[in-house]
Amino acid sequence: MFLTAADGAAGLESIDTTVGALFPKTSGPPYAGDMSVFVADCLAGRTALITGGGTGICRGIAHAMLSHGARVCITSRKQEVLDKTAAELADETGGEVIAVAADVRDPDAIAAAVAKTVEAFGALDTVVNGAAGNFLAPAIMLSMNGFKTVIEIDLVGTFNTCKASFEHLKSSGDAVIINISATLQIHGTPLQSHAAAAKAGVDSLTRSLAVEWGSLGIRVNAIAPGPIRDTEGMRRLAPGDAAQRFTKHIPLKRFGEVREIADMAVFLSSSAARYITGAVIVVDGGQSIAVPAFTD
Repeated sequence: MFLTAADGAAGLESIDTTVGALFPKTSGPPYAGDMSVFVADCLAGRTALITGGGTGICRGIAHAMLSHGARVCITSRKQEVLDKTAAELADETGGEVIAVAADVRDPDAIAAAVAKTVEAFGALDTVVNGAAGNFLAPAIMLSMNGFKTVIEIDLVGTFNTCKASFEHLKSSGDAVIINISATLQIHGTPLQSHAAAAKAGVDSLTRSLAVEWGSLGIRVNAIAPGPIRDTEGMRRLAPGDAAQRFTKHIPLKRFGEVREIADMAVFLSSSAARYITGAVIVVDGGQSIAVPAFTD
């Protein structure tokens, strides 16, 4: 028996109807208000340096860590942005937070930020590498300077920060590095050759440092966020109506929330993750493994 194209189309329509009935679309985040699934003081005594902490996902991570007892230094290039964010975070959480401007591409600048963190808090045991740069560009039109800049911020900046923090992390005996990666490099992503290459490097660096530094009491993991709502990245990569079309290809049928990435950072920083290192944990609602032909 041979099936025609019309038979196939009818079959797909039937499958789509059945799947829609069995697995209705979900919406909204799985939490409400300021509720946290973590014990309030689960990060008490920890001190974190968060690059890119003035805005977006890393601001959310800073908020979550402060809310659970950590002391935090946020850093990025613009002191005025950092100062505003630090004041907001202190008011919102009641936690101890300082702001130090530094360009992660400059080893001396990030070393100075590490020194100021230790001077202010007496220790450094947690590093979140979230400084990143990105823009849309076809590979054929991408300048060498544009490609190099993203590599230097995302990958070289991550290395610079890890290296500058190493001696303090080693002396703590219970240190954590969390690198903020992405899902662009998991599959081919058009207009993102520069960012995907940089994040692939971050994933590799995560695994290498986990192996090299594990015996020193330093755990190194990465979080790979998928499409996260209300971030500069998604405003650039999925502007206007593109955002609604994009969600069709996410199995959970929604963008993620900044808090959901922050929750993963809290978990990886806590004692609950004490036997996890070298992992790149994807938090993307299934987007990176979805096959568009079956989600349309």
